[in-house]
This record gives sequence, structure tokens and C-alpha cells, in this order.
Amino acid sequence: MPTEEVAVKTKNLIPLWLAVAITVCVSLPFGIWLNNWNLPIWVSFIVWAEYFALGAKPSVLVNIVPAYLSGVAVAAAIMTLYVWCTHLFSTFWVKPNDLALGLAAFVGFCVFIYAMKYIPFWANNTLPFFNGISMGLAVYFTGAFVHPFPATASVYALPWIAAVGAGLAGLLGAFLGWFNVTIMFTHPVHTTGPEAPAIEHIAGPAATPADQAPASPPADHDSGTSGREALR
Repeated sequence: MPTEEVAVKTKNLIPLWLAVAITVCVSLPFGIWLNNWNLPIWVSFIVWAEYFALGAKPSVLVNIVPAYLSGVAVAAAIMTLYVWCTHLFSTFWVKPNDLALGLAAFVGFCVFIYAMKYIPFWANNTLPFFNGISMGLAVYFTGAFVHPFPATASVYALPWIAAVGAGLAGLLGAFLGWFNVTIMFTHPVHTTGPEAPAIEHIAGPAATPADQAPASPPADHDSGTSGREALR
């Protein structure tokens, strides 16, 4: 007898394309309504995409947030070394401060990448860690978060000011990833359908040699009789 087979699938109340558009609109006020405190939203989008790349589940935030923020701190430390090098010597190769930047980047990355051997958390979460480094550097060099602070701020403070902006924008991106998935209202759908009965092959009796021999066609008359009739 056929049986009913239950299949569990998921269905979104709001499709992904619409949820993404809604999430983008939710993010915009943080980049245009806060005046001097506007966040670099492009950083948020990077972390948002990172949330999807690592599984799009709230549990991944336990790794994304600390790894990303530690990467931002690493970028700030390297840029602090860069500022110190610019005060240490003024020699340059092609552009002002290019040697100071190269020295700071070389020493800083050697130290922190080597440290990954002894910090498994960084080694196991390289994507958010390096995204934090790259976003920290990007916010620093673009000056995307210096407006809330006075122009007289110390040059040694600027890398950490950039780190604050990159960190806040990254936390917003983590929220956007969670929000994007949440508003889709994914729920299980149970479907049932008849299960096809199993077909069992039953072998018949073994064929006898007599059965295997080809049957000769019945002869209505012999060839001699046919020949005589044809001559008539």
C-alpha cells in the first residue's frame, strides 16, 4: 500500500530581494542624518555581506564581532607606528612619508601575522579579522570619521578615531545582516505526498530447452505442390 511521505521545507514570508532593499533603507539614516557623526556605511555593507558569507545565523556574530574589532585595533596600531615613523625621519623615496608608511606596514604586518600562530581565534576567523584591518585602514586614509572631532586633535589620536568609526560601522553591519534575515520570517512548511510502492521483481520458472527453441512457421503446403500449381 502507498504511504504518505512528509517533507519539511522552508518558505520566506518576505523574499530576499525585498528584504535586502528594506535593509538598505534602514541603514541610510546612519550615513546621512547624523551630520558630523555620519558613519561610513560602505563599511557596514562589508560586514553585512560577511554575515551572509559565514552562514547568516546569529551564532556567527560571536566570532565576527570580536574578530572584526580586533582587526580594526590592529590597523590603528599599525597607523600609530606610521605616525611615529613620520616624526622619526622625513626621508622619502617618491612621495612624502612613503618610506615611513612602508616601514610601519612591513613591521606591523610581520608582527601581527606572525602572532596568528599563537592566537587561534584570529587564525580561525581570518575573514572578519582581515576585514577589520582593511576597514580600519580605509577609514583612516579616507578621513571618513574625523568630522566629529576638532581639527586640533593629535595626529596620534587620528588612527584610533578612525578605529572608532570603523568599529561602529562594523557593528551596524552586523546588525543589518541579522535584521535582513530576521525580517524574511522564514518558517517551515510541511508537505505530504504519496510514496510510490516498491516494485519487486519476481523471477518466473526457468525456461526449458524446448521453450527456447524457435518455433518453425506452419506450412500450408509443400514446395512441390506450390510449383505444380504455379505451372498450371
